[in-house]
Amino acid sequence: MYTLYYAPGAASLAVHWLLIEIGARHELRKLDLAAREHKRPEYLAINPAGRVPTLLIHGEPMTEAAAMVMHLADAHPNFGLAPTPGTVERARYYQWIVFLANTLQPAFRDWYYPEEAAGPENADAVRTRAAETIDAAWDQIEAHLAKRGPYLLGPSVSAADFLLTMLMRWSRNLPHQATEWPQLGALAQRMKARPGFRLLYEREGLQEWA
Repeated sequence: MYTLYYAPGAASLAVHWLLIEIGARHELRKLDLAAREHKRPEYLAINPAGRVPTLLIHGEPMTEAAAMVMHLADAHPNFGLAPTPGTVERARYYQWIVFLANTLQPAFRDWYYPEEAAGPENADAVRTRAAETIDAAWDQIEAHLAKRGPYLLGPSVSAADFLLTMLMRWSRNLPHQATEWPQLGALAQRMKARPGFRLLYEREGLQEWA
C-alpha cells in the first residue's frame, strides 16, 4: 500500500502517474503549498527537507521523486518500465534518471525560485543561467532521441520517460518550451496520449499543457 503526499503539477506528478500506470493500490494526500503545509511539523517529521513529494511504502517514508520512480519500476517489474539489472540498458537507464534529477530538475528550481540560489538581487542572472542550462539539456536529449529514440531507452517506454515528461511540462512558461525540439515534442505527444495521463490530469485538476 502506497500513500503519496503530493501537490498538483509538482515533482510528485511523475510518481502519481506511475502509480496509476502500474495500477498500484494507493491513497493521495494533497498538500497546499501556498498555505505552507509542506513546512508544518507533522510533514517535516516524514520529510525533513519539507519538499514534495513523500511516498509512504507500507508506512515507511521515502523522499526524492527520481528515487521513487526507480523504486516503483523495480517493485512492479511486470510492467517493463526498467531494464534488467546488470545490463548495458540498465546502465543507460541510470544515466538518464540521474541526468534528469541532477541537471534538469535543479535548473528548474533555479528558474522558479531564483532567490534561493543567490538572493533576490541576483534573481535575473540566476534565471538566465538556468534557462541556458535547460536549453542545453534539451539539445543533448534531442540529439540522443534523433539517434536512439523514440524514447530515452530506444523503442520502449521506461520510467525515465515519465520523469522526462514531467520536466518537459515544467518548461511551458520558459522562454523556450521543450516541445519546440521536434523529437522531444513527439515524445511528449506519445506520453500525453497514454490513458494514465488523462486520469492523472483529472485527479490533480490540471488543464495546462494537456
